Amino acid sequence: MEFDLSWIVLGLPIAFGLGWLASRLDMRQLREDSRRAPKAYFKGLNYLLNEQQDQAIDAFIEAVQNDPDTTELHFALGNLFRRRGEYNRAVRVHEHLLSRGDLSRTDRERAQHALALDFLKAGLLDRAEDALRRLEGTAFEAQARMALLAIYERSRDWPQASDIAQRMQAAHQGDFSTRQAHYLCEQALTHASHGELDAARTLLERAVDTAPQAARARIELARLHQRMGNADAALQALTSLADATPAALPLAASLLVEVAGQAGKAPQAHALLVHHYEQMPALDLLEAIVALETAGPQGSAVARGWYVRHLEHEPSLVAATRWLAGEQLAQPEVQPQVQRALEHASKPLTRYRCAACGFEARQHFWQCPGCQTWDSYPARRVEEL
Repeated sequence: MEFDLSWIVLGLPIAFGLGWLASRLDMRQLREDSRRAPKAYFKGLNYLLNEQQDQAIDAFIEAVQNDPDTTELHFALGNLFRRRGEYNRAVRVHEHLLSRGDLSRTDRERAQHALALDFLKAGLLDRAEDALRRLEGTAFEAQARMALLAIYERSRDWPQASDIAQRMQAAHQGDFSTRQAHYLCEQALTHASHGELDAARTLLERAVDTAPQAARARIELARLHQRMGNADAALQALTSLADATPAALPLAASLLVEVAGQAGKAPQAHALLVHHYEQMPALDLLEAIVALETAGPQGSAVARGWYVRHLEHEPSLVAATRWLAGEQLAQPEVQPQVQRALEHASKPLTRYRCAACGFEARQHFWQCPGCQTWDSYPARRVEEL
């Protein structure tokens, strides 16, 4: 049987035509897919700019379904889920990214950091800690250490916090000496609460050496000496506080009065308080001076003259209320009502206010209970700010 070459002549154009048609169909499908993905992406971006997060998430999900290999869309979607508080969905998105074998090192580190933020926002501190520790040696190392520091402070794990702070200081990420002193003070208070006074004293002395300008360590050391029955050592600690950090002396003014009385050195304490009051008038120094003079031979009448002296330089409602409490009005029957009104009006002025977030409290905090910032409370009352 002879082979007919005419079939080859006819078949080649047909095969070529079918191949061309198939390629056109593939290109058309590819163009439709590529048009659909950017359209969904830009739609989601438009919703996001208009703060319509629900519609933006739907659009980004559509874009991800059309192009599952797009990492940027995954990151955008995960961040949106986190901002909405849908932490489980954010975790799934970022874990899916980490499971991909074709992910670049940069994107893998970025996804690991995003996953750690998901756990952190969700309050899963143990899982957040593990995710953050995996960022050691990456571009996110500094941010991870700061987040770890916040976790350890929040959980009151002071040894771990101290270790992280040491690493950060060694990496020149800032000066953490004052914060290290706070960690030592916290550990000392724990020992003192268990009756381990010698261990507490050792830690407080280390805190003083670590941050000589930090006020807390000296004040806590003075309280510890007072508790141990060593009033002279307590007075010495407060005297060193006045030399090292005079602006913080108002925080220890009442304690200074107590230990000076116990040590029999009220005149020395009085002279120290007057000296610093004349340089930097403060309500707590004023109250301490009045307390010492009231207990002395001069009596309360002369001591209360300090309130008048203070009012000559500072228009203080608190000082005026204190002075009026010992005076006799022309109409004594209305004195209780006037005194109550003044005390009610001046009470908010005796609070302390956080300089970082504005949280007010009746007592002074070394770490703000509102924003967790260290040393954000000035040593002065609200009226003096």
